[in-house]
Amino acid sequence: MSMIIGMAGKGGTGKTTLAGLAIRYLAKVGKVPILAVDADSNANLADVLGMTYEHTLSEAREEMKSSVGNVSITKDTLIELRTQEAIVEGDDFDLVVMGQPEGSGCYCAANSILAAVLERTLNNYPYQVIDNEAGMEHISRLTARYMDIFFVVSDASRRGLTAALRIWHLVDELKIRIKHKYLIINRMRGELSEEVKGIIDKEGIDLVGVIPDDTVIYNADQKGEPTSFLDSNSSPAVTAAMEIFEKTLVES
Repeated sequence: MSMIIGMAGKGGTGKTTLAGLAIRYLAKVGKVPILAVDADSNANLADVLGMTYEHTLSEAREEMKSSVGNVSITKDTLIELRTQEAIVEGDDFDLVVMGQPEGSGCYCAANSILAAVLERTLNNYPYQVIDNEAGMEHISRLTARYMDIFFVVSDASRRGLTAALRIWHLVDELKIRIKHKYLIINRMRGELSEEVKGIIDKEGIDLVGVIPDDTVIYNADQKGEPTSFLDSNSSPAVTAAMEIFEKTLVES
C-alpha cells in the first residue's frame, strides 16, 4: 500500500506543524518508510521534525542550469547525485527540501530532469507527506501528479478562509488528481462563527476537524523545540490533530 499526503495553507496557519504531526502519526501506526518533502520556499519542516539539512533540490537545479559545457558528468547524473545528497535520513522517515523557486532565465530542461529523478526517488517511499506553500509552485512544476489526501489548513478568520478557498480551487486548476480533499481549521479560539459556517456550507467544503489554539505549541515554537514530538496528553492541539489523522489517514 502507499499514500501521498499534501498540506497547504497561507503562512501562519500552522500547516507545517500539522505536516510534522501527520508524519509522526504515520510512523506511530507503522506506515513507514516515509519521505517528508518540504516544498515550501520558506522551509521550516526540518525544524518541526528536529532535523537539519545542508542541501536542497533547487541547488541541484541551479548547478545543472549553470553547468553548460561541462562534459565531465552528464546533467542527469549530476541531478541524481545532488538529489541523493539532499535527502536527510532519519529512523522512520527521510527529509528532502525543495528550496527556493526559480530565478531568472529558462529552467525547462533542469525542471524536466529534476522531475524525472524526483519521481524515481519518490517511488522508493510508500508514504509521502508534502508540505506545500500557498501557491504550490513546486507541486505545479515538479510533482504535479496524484495525491491520496490533501489538507487545506486555515485559521478561523474570514481572510484566512478566503485564502484557503483559493488553494482549494487552485489544485483543480493545476489538474492535480486528488482522491480526498479536506479543510482543517487550526488555531481556533471559541466556536466557529455562523458566517464562516455559511461559507463552508456554500462552497461544499469538507471540514474534517477543528484544532484549538494551544499555548503548548506556541511555547515550543518560541523555544525552538520540534513540535512534532509534543505529547498529546499535554497538548489539546496535538490530540485534535491525531483524531483527524485517525479518521483520514487510512487506506481506502
